[in-house]
Amino acid sequence: MKIHEYQAKTLLRGFGVPVPDGRVVFRGDEARDAALQLDTHVWVVKAQIHAGGRGKGGGVKLARSASEAESLARSILGMQLVTHQTGPEGKEVKRVYIEAGVDIARELYLGMVLDRETSRIVVMMSSEGGMEIEEVAASHPEKILKVFVDPAVGLQPFQARLLGFSLGLSSVGIRSLQHMLLALYEAFVKLDCSLLEINPLVVRTNDELIALDAKMTFDDNALFRHKELQALRDLDEEDPLEIQASKYDLSYIKLDGDIGCLVNGAGLAMATMDIIKQVGKEPANFLDVGGGADEAKVTAALQIILSDNVKGIFINIFGGIMKCDTIAKGVVAAAQKVGIGVPLVVRLEGTNVEEGKRILEQSDLNIITAPTMLEGARRIAEAVAAAQS
Repeated sequence: MKIHEYQAKTLLRGFGVPVPDGRVVFRGDEARDAALQLDTHVWVVKAQIHAGGRGKGGGVKLARSASEAESLARSILGMQLVTHQTGPEGKEVKRVYIEAGVDIARELYLGMVLDRETSRIVVMMSSEGGMEIEEVAASHPEKILKVFVDPAVGLQPFQARLLGFSLGLSSVGIRSLQHMLLALYEAFVKLDCSLLEINPLVVRTNDELIALDAKMTFDDNALFRHKELQALRDLDEEDPLEIQASKYDLSYIKLDGDIGCLVNGAGLAMATMDIIKQVGKEPANFLDVGGGADEAKVTAALQIILSDNVKGIFINIFGGIMKCDTIAKGVVAAAQKVGIGVPLVVRLEGTNVEEGKRILEQSDLNIITAPTMLEGARRIAEAVAAAQS
């Protein structure tokens, strides 16, 4: 789960992380009063969406007066902000954050993420703050510093100092960084984060550090023990189909292609997407119905796929816990309930596969079966091409 910048800063402030003072507003007429509440002569007006690159898209502006802050807030609210992370359709801005400006001597990058190869949290820092870290990693990988944290003892002060020395910070800056890193690590662990990113992390003219931006993502599987975080969820920032899928405990991610995929198992789902691309088509989604899906779950999954205006559907099931006859009954039930007006290819293998195939054959539905995954991908590509000709 993602949250907005202003929400992340509120959480981090509670752990002792230095952040600029700010106010969130939802209407333009709130902006001037919000700006006047801040002890500053320069304001930054920031669009709040769940995407990076807001500044390049025109979503971050500098104001020299409270009246200008209000004018900028009015212009940003309601705009369709397009960044490299939103796609060409962009995101509508429904709230802005008005923040006190700070003096800036240097900009750094700071990120924490779980490194799955080492099963440890890795702290990454770079002198190239404000830039896309992917660009830095590709062009100047030597500028990304990494520290791996032993989970038994946690982040140690000497590790923070080592990063500070490597970045060329002064003694004041190193002490400030040590304080900030230990606080961020505590927040990462206690809040079950999957990502915590400060970009830029600013070194002020007095050498103290302050988090000028903040991005936090949380492990969905741990949200049951964080009711306070669940309350921060902004459904307007999430894809409606992904929200619908979550109600049925379906792992669904919308993509840009036109071949809908219904698969059981994350690994098989990724392989299915790869093989669809191999035959020259693009997957419309990642959808894992899980190992214990019933007819209702399969029906819901197909309804969600069909809601995305796909040109064809490829169902690829390996029956283990999820039996082939169960998936076949779900397909038939969904087709009878909502109607499937696009080509449908089904590949079944595993437990009760013969019974599953018999159910499909006797359904009188226009279903194309396939003996293998590759053949299934070929047949859905051919069927879609034939339907469009």
